[in-house]
Amino acid sequence: MLASRLSRRAVLAGTAAVAALTTVPVVTAKANAAEAPSYRWRNAAIGGTGFVTGILFHPSVRGLAYARTDIGGAYRWDDRTARWTPLTDQLGWDDWNLLGVEALAVDPAHPDRLYLAVGTYAQSWAGNGAVLRSEDRGATWTRTDLAVKLGGNEDGRGAGERLLVDPRDSDTLWLGTRHDGLLKSTDRGATWAAVTGFPATASASGQGVTFLLAVGRAVYAGWGDGDGTATAVNLYRTTDGTTWTAVPAQPTGTSAKVPIRAAYDARSRELYVTYADAPGPNGQSTGSVHKLAVASGTWTDVTPVVPGGTAADGSSDSFGYGGVAVDARRAGTVVVSTNNRWAAVDTLYRTTDGGRTWTSLKDAAVFDVSETPFLKWGAEQPKFGWWIQAVAVDPFDSKHVVYGTGATLYGTRDLTHWAPRIRGLEETSVIQLISPPVGEAHLISASRDIGVMYHERLTASPSRGMATNPVFGSATGIAQAAGRPAYVVRTGWGDNGNGAHSGDGGRTWAPFAAQPPLAHDAPGPIAASADGSTLLWSFVHWDGTKYAAHRSADNGTTWTEVSSFPKGATPVADPADPTLFYAYDTDTGTLYASTDSGLSFTARASGLPAGDSQFQLVAAPGRSGDLWLSVKWNGLYRSLDGGLSFSKIASCWASYTLGFGRPAPGADYPAIYQVGSTETITAVYRSDDEAKTWVRINDDRHQWGWVGQAIVGDPRVHGRVYLATNGRGIQYGEQI
Repeated sequence: MLASRLSRRAVLAGTAAVAALTTVPVVTAKANAAEAPSYRWRNAAIGGTGFVTGILFHPSVRGLAYARTDIGGAYRWDDRTARWTPLTDQLGWDDWNLLGVEALAVDPAHPDRLYLAVGTYAQSWAGNGAVLRSEDRGATWTRTDLAVKLGGNEDGRGAGERLLVDPRDSDTLWLGTRHDGLLKSTDRGATWAAVTGFPATASASGQGVTFLLAVGRAVYAGWGDGDGTATAVNLYRTTDGTTWTAVPAQPTGTSAKVPIRAAYDARSRELYVTYADAPGPNGQSTGSVHKLAVASGTWTDVTPVVPGGTAADGSSDSFGYGGVAVDARRAGTVVVSTNNRWAAVDTLYRTTDGGRTWTSLKDAAVFDVSETPFLKWGAEQPKFGWWIQAVAVDPFDSKHVVYGTGATLYGTRDLTHWAPRIRGLEETSVIQLISPPVGEAHLISASRDIGVMYHERLTASPSRGMATNPVFGSATGIAQAAGRPAYVVRTGWGDNGNGAHSGDGGRTWAPFAAQPPLAHDAPGPIAASADGSTLLWSFVHWDGTKYAAHRSADNGTTWTEVSSFPKGATPVADPADPTLFYAYDTDTGTLYASTDSGLSFTARASGLPAGDSQFQLVAAPGRSGDLWLSVKWNGLYRSLDGGLSFSKIASCWASYTLGFGRPAPGADYPAIYQVGSTETITAVYRSDDEAKTWVRINDDRHQWGWVGQAIVGDPRVHGRVYLATNGRGIQYGEQI
């Protein structure tokens, strides 16, 4: 999943300073909540929708497993309920960078112990990583902040695991980093120090340690910064916990440039390693699978299919290898995955004879995706998957195999019938939400990667899956005509044009008859007038280049440029007057308005906060000219005259996103919901008195990292609110 790279800043620590800085509980922030209502928070079910980068069955406990994701935290499998339990929702606003999980580790000798290496980005603007450690399978955590950066959403995030409990000593942990070498802890992760004897030299832009694996009493480390030459070293080991040496006679060359994952067959004493010419999940064109007979030191190439041949459709079939898992009950039984194989489509290969022969599990696979229909991607049959780098075989059930993709986690109990094993795991990166005032659905969502969905129920994945005709990969905008709620429009990256309209509230769609040329490369947000007669579509290229909006008065049949519209701004329709539109120029801090149905725009209030494209302008429902402006740490502003003037709201000092819902009983103004700050913390708040006072409605266990993209209340149910997260799907809260 491609998550938004938020413009946070962090001091880049020197590579020598790798010892832990502090050891603290994960979240201790408190708000004055004496008058706060009690809320129950749940996910609006979609099912997965993000990259599952790692899966780990506990080797000693039947039915216990863990999963990690690139931006959505970690999960524990509850075999009794057949659901995943999120383990990192307590990470709050200031710790948004820790929701990307680089690696996880369990202790075979102590089943309740769990460790996570967390940190989403290794860039200069992101914070440092941390290690979370638990004595109760992730129910509670203690955190150690690191002085190095981790990259749970960087290239190579499907490799690993980079974290390991030493097979000789449960108090000793190893952590492989991307740019700071190998770290070691001798106190179960409380403090960390650099391993000075590790022979590989880290690269500022490389992969570093790609995995750590116990092989008997030895520890093996994959190294991803080799150059792919005949003399390159990509695999090291230690047999005494002190001295590291290159593994003799290891595979070299382009097809073995980057070791992705490894698995040890203790019954046959053979180590299996998957390789590719790039870390993935994208950009791999060749790869291989090799095994090492540990006792003799003999390597054997057991690659199922050599990349570079011709696929059935005549195209070049280039790919690498990703996941690998051994059957703990049967020697020589191994499963590996291809990765980045687009021509013939990725698959799992399985061998029962140590790699002499392989069977493609895709060829006989029967899929049932009725629980998450979006996996059909608008087609009749679902794909086997892509970005397959996480594969696991249940150590207590040889036919129980699971694998992660860029959108879900599939499982089988008989090696033939596959279905999503994803209940409770929600990783969507959501950009916009609509809660219609009437109709079957209380929610329509727009997200990255999976487009737009119509939620007939909040407890089940939408039955129609992704909105089709066109099918969107990532959505960029969605809008509903306030006075004509059956009319909805959407924009994004589609397979049949980048814009569409619906006349039945978002149940079915049709593409616009035409689209502006800019829509091909820079589809942005869209607005519909209160009566649906006028559309305004703004355009922003992925590189940040902004363009003027285009206008249509015939349902997208023709479009004309509005040269007076501030380039790149988000158009906002007045909810009561169909002739009025607004736009906030975040570059200059100026409010623009149109009184002629979007034909022209003129400047109104100016001198407002500027400089951040994520500032948000929202119109209060049912009222003309009642505008609210969220400008992050600059606070919250309101206009009652259509943007001619604004007043700053004194009740909060920061506002990141704001929306409206059904008024409280006896009130005549909509409830206001926001992600913002009224005291010392950033949290989710509700006001029933036009922002005079606020009550916090989330709690320290429900924070979900960065949640500043979108929030909206339900116009039919007071107290119900829908919250967009960047990696934990759609959260909805209800007062109890």
